[in-house]
Amino acid sequence: MVVVAPLPALRPRPELAAAVAAVPYDVVDTGEARQLAAGNPRSYLHVTRPEIDMPAATDPHSPAVYEAGRAALDRFVADGTLVRDPVPALYVYRLAVGGHRQLGVLGLCSLDDYDAGRIKKHETTRPDKEDDRTRHLLTLGCQPEPVFLAYRHDAEVDRRLVAAAAGEPLYRFTAPDGVEHTLWRLAGADAEALTTAFARLDALYVADGHHRCAAASRARAELRTNRRVTEPQPCDFLLAAVFPDDQVRILAYNRVVHDLAGRSPAQLLAALRAVMEVEEGAAAVPGRRGRVSMFLDGRWYGLVLPGERVAASDPVEALDAAILQALVLGPLLGVDDPRTSERIDFVGGSRGTAELERRVAAVEPGPAVAFSLHPVSVEELIAVADAGRVLPPKSTWFDPKLRSGLLVHEI
Repeated sequence: MVVVAPLPALRPRPELAAAVAAVPYDVVDTGEARQLAAGNPRSYLHVTRPEIDMPAATDPHSPAVYEAGRAALDRFVADGTLVRDPVPALYVYRLAVGGHRQLGVLGLCSLDDYDAGRIKKHETTRPDKEDDRTRHLLTLGCQPEPVFLAYRHDAEVDRRLVAAAAGEPLYRFTAPDGVEHTLWRLAGADAEALTTAFARLDALYVADGHHRCAAASRARAELRTNRRVTEPQPCDFLLAAVFPDDQVRILAYNRVVHDLAGRSPAQLLAALRAVMEVEEGAAAVPGRRGRVSMFLDGRWYGLVLPGERVAASDPVEALDAAILQALVLGPLLGVDDPRTSERIDFVGGSRGTAELERRVAAVEPGPAVAFSLHPVSVEELIAVADAGRVLPPKSTWFDPKLRSGLLVHEI
């Protein structure tokens, strides 16, 4: 069984929700965050990216930056931008953009479940990013953003979510990126019934937020050591948005390599043809698994990955990103460790293939090359997590993104 429980939230007044709500901290850099928050003193980016309020040369990992985030949070509480809900509640959360809809719930999950592996991971974390999120969380005294979890869709859970979404919402607004965010508050017996329905499930899956999960677990251990307590504490829980797997949408996570490792474009094409079929004049977006589109020397090519690798029984080795790494990025382009290499950039699929072309053209002196991948499916992600394995780095780009600042979990 897994825990999805109500929380006593710190949240915006309804009329301020649209002004407060911000993109997650890790989908924008400092410059983009500064632009998004410009002219909006209520933007939650002042909490999650506090370096935007400091001189440009400020180290974003300096103690002063973490303290600035705490000061912004305290200011929002003092001026009434954020208020404490005295009654614990669950919050049914719908994201809608274009023809896509996904309906889930915001609440608290158990860090016991995370530590025991019932909240399953598909990604390794970097110690430096864990350190950053842990310091940020402990300085703020809260979990400032929800992680994004998925569950295998369940008729009883889904039925209760749909029923809750028939009422009057607490928040409804459309963000600048065109995504409509709607939240319904669910308390009392209705919240208890939804918690009971979730308790029938065996596992949850981390979709987005591995570093925040790890930071919450580390902060919990530190706080429990300092407090010397045994009874349940707020720090034992993880703020999460939980969605059914059949509604989660994953876009591709594409690659740009800054050089050809000493080869000319013609030499790279010849090396590629020695290990796979290369098609000229291909579409910029591959139409299915086993195909990768490559932008090189101003043209798009189609790479047909070897069928025996695509059909491999191993859930990781069969992935397009893993095959591309094994046959192309490593041996032909010298990107042996994409986690640490400074010669490769990863570009979320929501930015489009035109962004890949732009980045290739911008590399000096060049030539550079870009790879457009077919998205990993949710089924593939779950299979990897169930096997206790990890996806290749930067394999998934979840879209649409949650908004931060709508609920805060004080620890």
